[in-house]
Amino acid sequence: MASLRVPAMGRVDELHTDVCVVGAGPAGLALTLMLLRSGVDVVLLERSTGLRRDFHGEILQPGGQRILAELGVLEAARERGACPLDGFQVVQDGRTLLDIDYRRLPAPYDQLLALPQRHLIQQLLRACLDLPGFTYLEGHRLADLVRTGPQVTGAVAHRRGLHTATVRARVVVGADGRHSRTRKLAGIPAGRTEAFDQDVAWFALPAAGRGTGMVRVHRTARGALLVHDTHPDRLRIGWTLPHRTWNQVAARGIDGIRRELADALPHFADQIHTSLHDVRDLTLLDVFAAQAGQWVDDGLMLVGDSAHTHGPIGAQGINLALQDAAAAHPVLLDAVRTGDASRARLLPYEQRRRPAAAAVHRMQRLQAKALLGRSGPVTTRLRAGAASLIGRSPLGARLTRTIAYGPRPVAVRTDLFTAARAETARAAGGRP
Repeated sequence: MASLRVPAMGRVDELHTDVCVVGAGPAGLALTLMLLRSGVDVVLLERSTGLRRDFHGEILQPGGQRILAELGVLEAARERGACPLDGFQVVQDGRTLLDIDYRRLPAPYDQLLALPQRHLIQQLLRACLDLPGFTYLEGHRLADLVRTGPQVTGAVAHRRGLHTATVRARVVVGADGRHSRTRKLAGIPAGRTEAFDQDVAWFALPAAGRGTGMVRVHRTARGALLVHDTHPDRLRIGWTLPHRTWNQVAARGIDGIRRELADALPHFADQIHTSLHDVRDLTLLDVFAAQAGQWVDDGLMLVGDSAHTHGPIGAQGINLALQDAAAAHPVLLDAVRTGDASRARLLPYEQRRRPAAAAVHRMQRLQAKALLGRSGPVTTRLRAGAASLIGRSPLGARLTRTIAYGPRPVAVRTDLFTAARAETARAAGGRP
């Protein structure tokens, strides 16, 4: 990777830029790359160093893959290591209740892709570093927002108490996740709702030669387990639990947890017993839905999980975040070029994307009840019959397309890229 473009700084420094993006996740980096290629200067704040973060959401839907391909980074990111997956299956007691086959979709986006986020982020960051106008403030935590009257006009960031940077910008974009500090400092309610009855405990197992090539939901009498291949030669497993019961589960100790998991996944019982050594080998994800009270304000924009948070069902988080970035790009470009970053000028982004996020929330609530809810034998038979009918009908094909691309697909406005930067981007995107 190229060396980071970080300015030489003393204890306090002030930078001036067009857009300040907070958070170097998929949404923040993809948006930064689009803006740089359109001639916009960007300062990117990221609180971690060396991209040392543990990500669990790594499945890319076709809609997200298409955006990354349009940015010229998909293939290079794949070459770092990824696992193609043919679709979703729901199984119970040895029966396949639902089979959503992505191979029915048009090529080349006729599969899911389990792509470790570090591979995606590394490739996006490399593409940004190859372009002028980019400043990356690694290890800087957002401390405050700068305001001129009601208008957000910048951000203050600290690096481990040793350095303070004040970034003056026309727009500050919060892309810092479900617990967004940008959103909190702006005083915008998260809009959290307990829309799901489950939390998820994630863990990984070595599985050389035992991959499934699918995302499988294994239903049990107590709930469900989500299983999919991941790179390199591993399985990532999400164990759904009744909401806020993790402390009771953890109190049983690792022996009790291994026994229950091995009973639910007998094909992987040996890996479970040999690979899970401590309760801390499982990571709990607090599953909730959220829609921020507003996504834009004067000089401020929220994208991805900062604006809307979703559950893991249907692997929609990264997909929506990347589409948010694509929708935000032309709106931000217009704000910078006109010198008008008012809420009214930024509002078209929210008006376009909020309905899509709300539709996914509705879809996920239905999916959670249908796929993860507990049931008796009669309900299981009815569920199997309904799922089989959906799988064979045109409704199943439409459902697959909606899950794959989202209810309102977005494409990258590559026509807004400047010629010189676009040429540099094409050259950079092809390197592994």
